[in-house]
Amino acid sequence: MANFVHNMKLNRTYLFIAISSFALIILLIIQVNWIFQTAKVKEEMFNEKANMVLSRTTEALRSDKITCMRMGACMNMQNRPEGTAKLGKEEVRKLDSLFMYYMGFYNFHIDYTYVVAKPETERKMCLKNSYQDQQGCYMKCIEDESSANGLELKLILPDKKQYIVAEMGTLFISSVLLIIIVLVLFWRTILSLIKEKKMLEHTTDFLNNMTHEFKTPLTNIAIAGKMIQKDINIKQEQKIKHYSEIILEENEKLRLQVEQVLSMTALERGEIPIQKTMLDFHQTINDSLKCMGIQIENKKGTVTLQMNAREVKVMGDKTHLTNAICNLIDNALKYATKNPEVKIETYNSETKLVVVISDNGIGIDKEYQKKIFDKYFRVPTGDLHNVKGFGLGLAYVKMIVELHEGKIDMLSEINNGTKFIITLPNA
Repeated sequence: MANFVHNMKLNRTYLFIAISSFALIILLIIQVNWIFQTAKVKEEMFNEKANMVLSRTTEALRSDKITCMRMGACMNMQNRPEGTAKLGKEEVRKLDSLFMYYMGFYNFHIDYTYVVAKPETERKMCLKNSYQDQQGCYMKCIEDESSANGLELKLILPDKKQYIVAEMGTLFISSVLLIIIVLVLFWRTILSLIKEKKMLEHTTDFLNNMTHEFKTPLTNIAIAGKMIQKDINIKQEQKIKHYSEIILEENEKLRLQVEQVLSMTALERGEIPIQKTMLDFHQTINDSLKCMGIQIENKKGTVTLQMNAREVKVMGDKTHLTNAICNLIDNALKYATKNPEVKIETYNSETKLVVVISDNGIGIDKEYQKKIFDKYFRVPTGDLHNVKGFGLGLAYVKMIVELHEGKIDMLSEINNGTKFIITLPNA
């Protein structure tokens, strides 16, 4: 039932992400289409202005018969192969003044050039109309009674695209920035949602694990207390001592578990400073083995040491480094399906001390290896139900190693054990 509810919540989350993504895509399509439509309108307005300037200029030229005759004469006399005419100074001055006037009249400020030429054959039947190409060249015929074919005035605007973009200006830039900002914020929101979802799942698992971890010692303490209360008149000191030992042992387990949770939180907040001193790391390993000696003995485990490192001095916090090694040894004992075999090896690599802790445990599947150092994450153990913990051990180890300017890596295969490799700088 719990799995069904969990899957339902997960499906709702993914459904929300899918609907939000679809809505955002539609919004972006509308926004992009709006930009293109705006650009199209701006281009139409540009063409209209260019055609108006050209039309008013040609109308002014038509009314000036003398200038038209001179331009026609220049065309006939020069007979230029490309069909363009080199105008005289008077004609050039006339055209310049007309273009400048109408450009200013229509508030059309853009660089331009113009050419007077014979019209092409395919446009002889449409002399009264204006033409334009895609390169910003606008053409209109000047009807001249003295010429059978008339003349054609070409207005060339090479900066058409730049002008349209400039006209859109702030509108275009703000739209593009808005699209980028919305995409970034949406992506960050989705990542945060997924991260929060995972954190919620891990927190739920942590609370469940903590409940089970606390339940056993609390139950044992309660039973021992009831036994003492029940046999209040007992005079056997051995029984009283036995029950008292149970209470003290279970109480110590609870204390250690609470301290583990609190120390992890305090380390993240920086409330527990790292007290670094000069350490012999081989001695730190031996101290860790002493702390774990009883557990190794109870599990009937063996530890093999290969201390090959010559430079073993590091600057570190003895307590936290010892706890980190203890955590890795504890993991090796927990996840062993037979008598645990732990191997600890040290060697030097350039100016680094390398510590390798390997075991013969159940190993870790590849799909979980990237998550193994995440807080609250615990690898599913299948039929192995006697593995206890909060999912804080490896997260704690990684944090301690990184606070000592080192790094930790892991190699593992299913049913072939796990190997943790810690690299620390030599002092």
